[in-house]
Amino acid sequence: MTLHHVVVGVDGSLISVRALDWAADEASRRGVELVVVYAVPDSDEAGPVLASAVTRVGARHPELPVVTRDAVGGPVRTLVRESEGADLTVVGTRGMGGVAGLLFGSVSLRLAAQVHSPLLVVRGDHPCDDGRPVLLGLDGDNDEDTALYAFQEAERRGVPLRVLHSWTQRYVTPELPPLVPAASPGQEQLARQGRAENSVPRFALARLSDRHPGVQVESRTVRTGPAHAVLEATRECAVVVVGAHGRTHRFGPRLGPVADTLLHRSHCPVAVVPTAK
Repeated sequence: MTLHHVVVGVDGSLISVRALDWAADEASRRGVELVVVYAVPDSDEAGPVLASAVTRVGARHPELPVVTRDAVGGPVRTLVRESEGADLTVVGTRGMGGVAGLLFGSVSLRLAAQVHSPLLVVRGDHPCDDGRPVLLGLDGDNDEDTALYAFQEAERRGVPLRVLHSWTQRYVTPELPPLVPAASPGQEQLARQGRAENSVPRFALARLSDRHPGVQVESRTVRTGPAHAVLEATRECAVVVVGAHGRTHRFGPRLGPVADTLLHRSHCPVAVVPTAK
């Protein structure tokens, strides 16, 4: 195994072919090897699918080194194992079974919460390299790993980075109107809160902006639920980047509401970046 490579899960379905195309484009953009993985009950079934994948990648990227690997077992466990040491792991969202169909329902959360490298879930129907901006759903001032990946992705693509920071207005105790025209204590509190919340993206991204001066950053704060705000913004972007803030649940690993919503409803591919638990 090379030190730098992109892993993609295939199963012969149309959606896995699209995931293969995205993975090949990503590997070519990074200048790294592509590892094509097929998780099957019987390794004899993998030969034709993997051979077809190599032929397709060779036609699109003749210079790209490709390694194939069949693995007997479940797709989630296989991809979690293969993701270790990978620059990126790529899968599709729908299908009749196998890897392409695994990202449906709670299984998507299990994979996203367990992978060791960034996970790209291919959604939407626009091309991989169509000049759209990269979207970063910023969850907090300490989410630097996710922000760094978003900067690198925008830099690789040569496109702007849109940063979306969302906050919900906190409850302020109702009060009577002041007797003289002036800002009430509650209004002042909301104003201070708004200024503080708006400063979070600038403070969190200033250091990364200095390190990546070629990336044009468009930062915006919205006063609505983060999952809805980021979901709406995915309509105009090439890929959305979010952190995998995994939490332990009695039924297995679970993610937060933003990643959960995007994995099931995003209008563009979703890059989920592992963060400290």
